[in-house]
Amino acid sequence: MATMTHDTAVRGRLRNGLIVAVVSASSFGLSGALARGLMNAGWSPAAVVSVRVLVGAAVLLPFALVQLRGEWNVLRRNASLILAYGIVPVAGTQLAYFNAVAHLQVGVALLVEYTAPIAVVGWMWLRHRQRPGAATIAGGLVGLIGLVLVLDLSSGVSTNGVGMLWALAAMVGAAAYFVLSAKGEGAIPGTVLAAGGLLVGGLTLLVAGAIGIVPMRATANPVAFEGFTTHWWAVVLLLGTVTAALAYASGIIAARLLGSRMASFAALTEVLAAVLFAWALLGEAPHLIQLLGGALILIGVVAVRLGEPETAAHGES
Repeated sequence: MATMTHDTAVRGRLRNGLIVAVVSASSFGLSGALARGLMNAGWSPAAVVSVRVLVGAAVLLPFALVQLRGEWNVLRRNASLILAYGIVPVAGTQLAYFNAVAHLQVGVALLVEYTAPIAVVGWMWLRHRQRPGAATIAGGLVGLIGLVLVLDLSSGVSTNGVGMLWALAAMVGAAAYFVLSAKGEGAIPGTVLAAGGLLVGGLTLLVAGAIGIVPMRATANPVAFEGFTTHWWAVVLLLGTVTAALAYASGIIAARLLGSRMASFAALTEVLAAVLFAWALLGEAPHLIQLLGGALILIGVVAVRLGEPETAAHGES
């Protein structure tokens, strides 16, 4: 009876984790289409991201305060985790990605960044001796092939050494997002970590803009999408509420339920979600090969799930 109860709990944890991971990936995937609308209206990429994460922090702050219940020692004990989360995955990844696309095609930069699951697998192997099984390796390869197809890279792609270094830095930041999201379970509530990290990340981006590392530019121009136009503030609210507050908070929950390795592969569905949202909001219809790539990503995630040990979601740091 105890074994059956344990198995049911594990299956429930995995099911819930995958559902939350898809919610997080879909929320992140919406950010590209919304950000493109703002950038077409005259916003700089750094300004979009800064507003996005700061609005997300403001949305999560009341929930974080409720979860803290006045136990400010939680913040002091986990200050290093909050700072690392805000500086590396939130601000660092964005800054590295912006610099990467200044030297590379967007598709190439994304492809390099989304090899983050490989880095997570390597980290879990070296740090926790969680050697990947055959199913995990096979699933990872299938998922990465699907990623290449979804990005639909042209045959004439060129690379740049500086751009590749920035893209690799973005990949490290993305991998850190999954590893750090899985940390702190039982020590700091996920909403508190997300709110604190977004606040730190947003302030870091503002400082980067103030000293000229990234350009900061915003306008009050209307934002046009496929078939309709809306106010800039409506897009900013949606960007901060859904693609920051919901995306990061649910991402932390998913990583704690699934473990950083499984969560990182499940997050590959974000690329497919981004393609579909770009189709709906920007009129950028996906090609058949991109839909095939999306199917391969899902197959890869299933294969990785089959290769994951039941205890993988616990004890990660």
